[in-house]
Amino acid sequence: QVQLLESGGGLVQAGGSLRLSCAASGRTFGSYAMGWFRQAPGKEREFAAAITWSDGNTYYADSVKGRFTISGDNFKNTMYLQMNSLKPEDTAVYYCAKTLFRPATATIPSPSQYNYWGQGTQVTVSS
Repeated sequence: QVQLLESGGGLVQAGGSLRLSCAASGRTFGSYAMGWFRQAPGKEREFAAAITWSDGNTYYADSVKGRFTISGDNFKNTMYLQMNSLKPEDTAVYYCAKTLFRPATATIPSPSQYNYWGQGTQVTVSS
């Protein structure tokens, strides 16, 4: 079993920054990719960013591109999301997720491709 634990959420003013962390424990070997998703009240969970460990490629939703940076270390089982220039519409619960199998590139943003999920951390951006 794999456990994912997010941290680093909080309340920040628009234009500010936060850094989220995700620590994986348990049977962590064999991971192909990890990602960050978010869910605002009354909305579906949406993709924010992902990283594939084999080649270090990163993927971003258009809404966060240029403002968020995903990074991490597969051997240390950690992942980060640096969020800059935050906007009120970034307010959501942020979840980290992990795949065990290699999804097609086009499906990386799909939540169904991820096998394990954390409990989430709240990010609130005030205007």
